[in-house]
Amino acid sequence: MIETPPSFAATPEIGRGHDLLAEMLRAVRLNGSVFLNARFTAPFGVISPKRFDERTPMARMTHISIFHLIASGSCTVQLATGERRTVSAGDILLVPFADEHKFWRGDGVEMAIAEDVIRPSALKGMWCIDHGGGGEETRMVCGFLESSEFLVSPVFRTLPALHVDRTGDDKVSAVLTSTVKQILTFADTAEPGTEITLGRLMELLFVEVLRRYAERLPANAKGWFAALHDPLVGRALQFVHADPTRRWTVDDLAREAGSSRTVLAERFNEVLGQAPIEYVTNWRMQLASERIRNSTDSFAAIAADVGYGSLPAFNRAFKRVTGMTPGQLREGSASPDQAGN
Repeated sequence: MIETPPSFAATPEIGRGHDLLAEMLRAVRLNGSVFLNARFTAPFGVISPKRFDERTPMARMTHISIFHLIASGSCTVQLATGERRTVSAGDILLVPFADEHKFWRGDGVEMAIAEDVIRPSALKGMWCIDHGGGGEETRMVCGFLESSEFLVSPVFRTLPALHVDRTGDDKVSAVLTSTVKQILTFADTAEPGTEITLGRLMELLFVEVLRRYAERLPANAKGWFAALHDPLVGRALQFVHADPTRRWTVDDLAREAGSSRTVLAERFNEVLGQAPIEYVTNWRMQLASERIRNSTDSFAAIAADVGYGSLPAFNRAFKRVTGMTPGQLREGSASPDQAGN
């Protein structure tokens, strides 16, 4: 799990090389593992549900993303929206919000529900599938990433509903391929303690896939990942993340980023679809949410650490951004649907 400093007021000055993606992922506290080792033979069809059966390890998780690592063979994957992709050995699939999707190979195949064909494996928390008509084999290993905070995190909200990473001959591809091979090996071995290693490997894979996604975006892309590489917006984000407690104004942020107030506001709106101060507020609430969930610190202390001198002002901002009060979040009173929207 990627840890976060206990007090944001103690965050050091961060220079140009600050890794915004790594910091954002620390704030959402990722935990991952492999939950399925699957062997399919053509023809086959299987539906991965949005809500998992109580027997599976994901059943009680609220905020999960699903990974599918295609080890051999090929098949078609389709989302509930109708988006469809053909995938093959070496492809890495990411479904950020674990919505219903299905895999198949062959014409007119009957779709099985995943929970009807899974069975426990020798490794605690991992399940197996051996399903299909006996033809050409498709092997895949499936993992999940759980996050404590999807509430206001732009990392997940600006990802496509289905992202397919195809590895090549570059250095990053070599890292991804090596990581996937290790995951496949450990999933097949299923020795005691393997689940811990698998969890760390899934987290590493997730980070590297996100980095490459950001690097491959076209120049006219929109969203948080595009903002990382925008000369003006990216520089402004560096200052915000380096000092979230500062009482930022648009004028202050523009001055630090070397821009005019008008140009900065226009560029934020064009790339991120929000005003600079709205981003500042959302980031503060992301940091505050992590502290509320994972500490016993008072709300007043947390409010001060994210730049609010007034607890009522903090409470109003928190409710406006997250849709719940700090007390409701700490008590876990938010429903899964509420927390995921």
